[in-house]
Amino acid sequence: MAADPSPASTSLSFPRSTFAKLTPSPFLHAHLKQSPPIRPSGRTLTQFREPQITTGSLTYSHGSAVVRLGDTTVVCSVQGEILKASDIPSPPGESADNEDLLETLGLLVPNVELSTGCSSAHLPGNPPSTLAQSLSWRVRTLLYGSEVVNPEDLQIMFTAPKIDEENDAPVPEVKAYWTLYLDIMFISLDGNPFDAAWLAVMAALRTTTLPKASWDADSEAVVCSPALDDYSRLTLQATPVTATFAVFSTATSLKQRSEAESWVIADPDTSEEDVCREAVTVIADGSNEVLGIEKAGGRVVGKKSVQECVELTLGRWKEVNAMLP
Repeated sequence: MAADPSPASTSLSFPRSTFAKLTPSPFLHAHLKQSPPIRPSGRTLTQFREPQITTGSLTYSHGSAVVRLGDTTVVCSVQGEILKASDIPSPPGESADNEDLLETLGLLVPNVELSTGCSSAHLPGNPPSTLAQSLSWRVRTLLYGSEVVNPEDLQIMFTAPKIDEENDAPVPEVKAYWTLYLDIMFISLDGNPFDAAWLAVMAALRTTTLPKASWDADSEAVVCSPALDDYSRLTLQATPVTATFAVFSTATSLKQRSEAESWVIADPDTSEEDVCREAVTVIADGSNEVLGIEKAGGRVVGKKSVQECVELTLGRWKEVNAMLP
């Protein structure tokens, strides 16, 4: 007896998530080559993730903020500690520039912590990764280079009482400084850690208040007032905003750059960062001034692409500044 004909074979297909894990680069390429280009997340090439900012969550610190960019979540805590001028081995002279005091004395100390289980690559208990150390250095460099914090806000002054009417009035002198420790902890990480960390830093500094500190000449110590009414808000001299862009290219060792396709992607997530070999970060402030441009890897981005990134960053500044406290 002849066997029954076999039923029509069904086509083999995979869900989107499986396709994205097995072949991440072709998966992203399949989305970008559409007209108009669309990313797997549904965002356009120039679309940033909308930040969600919450401040004042950590009551034990002098300032705090929680920032979320998509699935990237960062917590920043600002804690002030007092550094007595007498404890400085080589204190700055009277002619020292105030703008150089912050970096010379190390009054701003950021530290990025990724070993929190924020991703599979950063498990709890691991030593500080290269990425964490790089982020700490970049945040520190931008804090000092952009002169965000007013140095006078961190100085604790003392004026000796006038004893003799014939003598000149005593000159105020710096007896101590506030040192701000910025602990930046990632709760979850889904791409673009620098922009998220910097936004958390700015939001935390914007809400930082320090108690009124005065020098007690009798005990030769700094005394802080416990009254909340005596707390003063930190004065920020600038509000820089960073915007990171990744470059996806089909160029290979067998294909010339002139024959390859390339796209510049704003605010990349982890799946996009993993398949992009070039990145550009633009730093700008509210006066339409570009404070810096950082570029890593690749040779695809040219002057035209950089100019477009700058224009997008200036627009991004307006959006982010309106959300900051």
